[in-house]
Amino acid sequence: MTDALGRTVLHRHRFARSWGLGDRKQPVSRTPGLVLLAGDPNLPLEYAPFSSTTTNDLPGKLAVESRGPFCPPLFDAPSPAYNVTVGHVLPPSLEEANAGEAQGTSALLPVSWQRMHHDDELMNPDLSPEIVVLTDAVQLASQSRKLPQAIMTLKRRFPGALLWTPGLAGPDNIASLTLMGVDLFDMARSREASAHGALLTLNGPRFPLSHETSSMEAQAYHWMKALDEVRAALEQGTLATLATQQSLASPRLVEHLRTHHALMAQHDDVLDVHVDAATVFPCYSPTVFDDPLVVGWESFITQAYTTPKEVSDVMILLPCSARKPYRLSKTHTQFIRAIGSTACHEVMVTSPLGLVPRDLEDVWPAGHYDIPVTGDWSEDERLRVQRMIEAMVQRNGYRRIINHTDTDLSFLNVEVVNTRQGQGSTHHESLERLNAAVKDAIQTYALTNQKNSLRLKSVYKSVARKTMLNDGWLNEIDVRGKLPRWRLEHKGTQVAVWSIDRNAFSFSRAAIDVLHQHRSLRCIHLHDDVTWKGDVFSHLVDNVDPGVRTGEDLLVMQGGQPVGLARAVAPGREWNGTPGALAKSHQRKK
Repeated sequence: MTDALGRTVLHRHRFARSWGLGDRKQPVSRTPGLVLLAGDPNLPLEYAPFSSTTTNDLPGKLAVESRGPFCPPLFDAPSPAYNVTVGHVLPPSLEEANAGEAQGTSALLPVSWQRMHHDDELMNPDLSPEIVVLTDAVQLASQSRKLPQAIMTLKRRFPGALLWTPGLAGPDNIASLTLMGVDLFDMARSREASAHGALLTLNGPRFPLSHETSSMEAQAYHWMKALDEVRAALEQGTLATLATQQSLASPRLVEHLRTHHALMAQHDDVLDVHVDAATVFPCYSPTVFDDPLVVGWESFITQAYTTPKEVSDVMILLPCSARKPYRLSKTHTQFIRAIGSTACHEVMVTSPLGLVPRDLEDVWPAGHYDIPVTGDWSEDERLRVQRMIEAMVQRNGYRRIINHTDTDLSFLNVEVVNTRQGQGSTHHESLERLNAAVKDAIQTYALTNQKNSLRLKSVYKSVARKTMLNDGWLNEIDVRGKLPRWRLEHKGTQVAVWSIDRNAFSFSRAAIDVLHQHRSLRCIHLHDDVTWKGDVFSHLVDNVDPGVRTGEDLLVMQGGQPVGLARAVAPGREWNGTPGALAKSHQRKK
């Protein structure tokens, strides 16, 4: 029987994925899902795509069978089925010892912490398993940092495989494990809870009420409800919030998520470049300060951000607003009216991102985060703002700061003009002082207002430096049109428009050569002998820049020449072996 497992990615969130199993046009099951063990209730295929058995032979063997027709091309019977030797390995604490029975290698790949450290076969580029089983997941979960490290290592090494962590999951941690990258689970913990007369629920174990039982059928009900919640959260982009809520009931789970976030922050490719305009980055818990999206934003502003040279003399520090982008809020409408000039650099103080320059207020995540506005700042928040302001002043050399916030800037070695003086930001006297401070700065430094088209070009160059490899392609660009659809023209030919649906550039076919000339996009190279007609799939690709991020525009190359543009729907780490479309065709040369 063939080992092929028909699957395609339905939804992604960083390392979490929902796989459709079977015919990719009409999947009959999906992940996250259950692997049924002997004696488990006979759950519907929708919730439990696989079953598994083990033997007590020496060496032991593990079998995983499909409960539905997942095998291409006919999809006419439950298949495929896998068998592998599990072997016997030492516990994770003895990772230095290379001993024990070897684990088998097949489409069903058992991996232990010890094997990850000693078996060079795992690095064989031809090894492409369908399902990876982290056999000592339970032991790893009890040791500091090891479980998140093991999961991330396996997800990066085998991006196209489903990952199962036997014995570890329950309805109370499935969201967190899914967020970390686990695809398959089992009811071993629920069986243990049932034996002790307890129910394992979405919120943790508890004793049943008078009308409930602790039977495996009751446990299965809570599993199905938990799977529904996690699948819906993954589809709707709220998985991180659900995982955070679940983790707060377990100190160990909080530790796992923090370690996972810290590991993600070491890899730029885990973060999306662009998202749909309706996508929201929820910032409802203090744990968000450890989120790699926040850490990455601070790193960019402090280490790479460059103030547009046209406004680099004077910074105006402003409070944020609940509405995004800020300029559309009532408070910022008053600020902009009081400032009355485009000669200064406006920068917002906000949590959790710290600082958001006006020229980047539309991009992800600055234009999409949602946080309760209380006016109370923790010491960590204040320190983040201080670090970022110090870095911006040192990197960009402002000559004066007009401070319209209640942030203490006494630590800076630059002239500061405070315009609040203990009053509210929209108090008429505060706004009058803001207006006067701007006028004085303009006179002192002989600043001039920017023509709107040049101001927009300056903003778009800043956006390009954040979301692309460089802004060189904009050097000979003219901005024309009117709000909200600004056209970007190169020598009279439209090469892009600013899309308010994506808060990003939407390129035309005419942009291909300009972008290639300035090397402003990452490239993917197609095999010379293939014909590119639709979306980009792995079998078409010869090589890809490993730093590709979801939502990023890509230059498609073939035979050393640019042939089109595509938009990544999968990060670079998934391009080696993940089924389904990896990028959507956007523009193509005739």
